Amino acid sequence: MKHDISEIIKMVYQDIGFEDLTTNALINPDTIVKAKIISREAGILSGVELSSSIFQEFSIKTIIRKFDGEGVVADETVMEIEGDARTILSIERTVLNIIMRMSGISTITRKLVEIVRKVDNRVIVAGTRKTTPGLQFFEKEAIRLGGGDTHRFRLDDSILIKDNHIAIVGSVEKAVEKAKKYVSFTKKVEVEVESTGDALEAVISGADIVMLDNMDPNEVKNVVTVLDNKKLRNKILIEVSGGINPDNILDYAKTGIDVISTGYITHSARSLNMSLEIL
Repeated sequence: MKHDISEIIKMVYQDIGFEDLTTNALINPDTIVKAKIISREAGILSGVELSSSIFQEFSIKTIIRKFDGEGVVADETVMEIEGDARTILSIERTVLNIIMRMSGISTITRKLVEIVRKVDNRVIVAGTRKTTPGLQFFEKEAIRLGGGDTHRFRLDDSILIKDNHIAIVGSVEKAVEKAKKYVSFTKKVEVEVESTGDALEAVISGADIVMLDNMDPNEVKNVVTVLDNKKLRNKILIEVSGGINPDNILDYAKTGIDVISTGYITHSARSLNMSLEIL
């Protein structure tokens, strides 16, 4: 997936400032070097193609050895680069930060997907909008490369009626009715609920997706059972969200829901350790 990288380029220039004092003091102009980016631990790669594009914007040649979405092991070469030494050293940190951040997200996403698949191949693991402003498209792409679902990129992707919307409008039923009148039939309507009663109201009102927010696995099972008993389960997609992490995701995967969304894969992802080495 291609995205406009102009904002990333601005970040590079912001990091440099007026000049890279250390590099310009030590390295002679027009010095050409070869280097490589090495993964220091195993994981799932993401941001490699983006990093290559950034290097190329600064006239640095790249050869990708491991591609986005591929697994990498410790001490494996991800990319080879060649070009002006000053330029490589000046943009090194920003490029590494991006590829390490994105690969960390892809790695934890893959881990959670594999945990869920142990009990239910049907269940989708999705991200949330708990992303870094300015980097949300790239972080969502990292989720996709890890095998997860991107969920909403932006507010205009679909309707997601949350508790504060309902508090202002007055009821789940009224909120769903207003939403369906406002948007095209091509847009899904999702409602965030915190009780079995509100979940039933959302389904009966015609919502496409019900998000069970901050419910424990037993509460989730109860909602699924109630909807089953009332012959409503097949009318709705059920999503769970709130406090889901590697320690409890398996419990949620066993409840019979359709989607598990978690901010953990973005707000708590640990960057994959990588380094750039001059040859």
